[in-house]
Amino acid sequence: MGATITSSTTTQYPTPSPGSSTSTVLPVNSSSVLLDGSLTSANSYSTTINGNGGPAFLVANGNYGATFTIGSNNYSVFAGSIVTTSAFGSSTSVTVAANYGGVPSAFSSSTMPSTSNWISVAYGNGYFVAVQASGTTAGAYSTNGTTWTASTMPSSSAWTSVAYGNGYFVAVQESGTTAGAYSTNGTSWTAMAMPSSYDWYGVTYGNGYFVAVAANIYGSTAGAYSPNGTYWLASTMPSNSDWAAVTYGNGYFVAVATGLSGSTAGAYSTNGTSWTASTMPSNSDWYGVTYGNGYFVAVQASGTTAGAYSTNGTTWTASTMPSSSAWYGVTYGNGYFVAVAGIGTTGYAAYSSNGSTWTAANMPSSSNWRCITYGANTFVVVQNSGTTAGAYGQQTQTLPVSFGIYKGPVTIH
Repeated sequence: MGATITSSTTTQYPTPSPGSSTSTVLPVNSSSVLLDGSLTSANSYSTTINGNGGPAFLVANGNYGATFTIGSNNYSVFAGSIVTTSAFGSSTSVTVAANYGGVPSAFSSSTMPSTSNWISVAYGNGYFVAVQASGTTAGAYSTNGTTWTASTMPSSSAWTSVAYGNGYFVAVQESGTTAGAYSTNGTSWTAMAMPSSYDWYGVTYGNGYFVAVAANIYGSTAGAYSPNGTYWLASTMPSNSDWAAVTYGNGYFVAVATGLSGSTAGAYSTNGTSWTASTMPSNSDWYGVTYGNGYFVAVQASGTTAGAYSTNGTTWTASTMPSSSAWYGVTYGNGYFVAVAGIGTTGYAAYSSNGSTWTAANMPSSSNWRCITYGANTFVVVQNSGTTAGAYGQQTQTLPVSFGIYKGPVTIH
């Protein structure tokens, strides 16, 4: 299970020693080994090793690799890859833990703190934060995505989207006003003003800016950006459309739009202030967009199987969702895209490792599942059904993992 690298000579790291749980029995004639072993039943192993003041090489083989904590430094090592550490000396603490991965085997029910149209949820700084579009001051936060506490928004609005970045949660609304809100902790909120009165549907953070997009009954070219989420400047979208969602990834802000009869409108920007038009692969109500693992992925709420993915955010390719549903929300977490739809249980979620091929999954109750986010190894879902229903699905640590910490490769002649 060792990893092989190629240079002028063939070199190979020694195969980690086997063990029923964790073994540190060194391979024969492998003086370069600082630690090796296997995690087969235990999810982690801690010990102390002696470095020589230089760097070491980390190897993991397993379903999803491992996380190495060496002293105060953390290293994420994917299966079959090699990572070089910072220098460390003698008597250095080490913990090897199996990475979290996979999709939840099933979503579980949670209970929101009030009956509302919970429409958006975001994760940041150890908190899940949810907002509602019921036109009240209700908000919610959670430290684990499973139990929730009520919070109070600064005005009674149809809060539609929340995002986290640079120490701030920011929320926008579709009440046709300039109302907005920000929070440094996700539990208490302060009012702020958007640059114009529109239905602000989507907000995201990236590259040092919060960026928001807007809709109107006849479409809108309104956009906005902010360096801190507390004061905003206007921008102009490239077409008069109902801009429904925006995300950031790989140097691009990407937005998608909906409409009374669907839309093919998309847009991208390198700075969040000036935008260029793009074209979605079908005329649909594009409601959700996200980025992960080199792909932008968009979903629609037209009640069809249409989906879309892009490697650059500028050109899109059609994909097929596993059922004809109103796919509203999509997110990425630790190897998987997960999408949710309403209304139903069976097949009203879906997951994909690449954003192009999808597999159906099930929700715990029949609700208008609207938004999904990922944090702390947990997918968290909220609904727009006017109930207290919520849902979560936790990733698990995946075994086995064979690991090694080496001073250098062993040359094979």
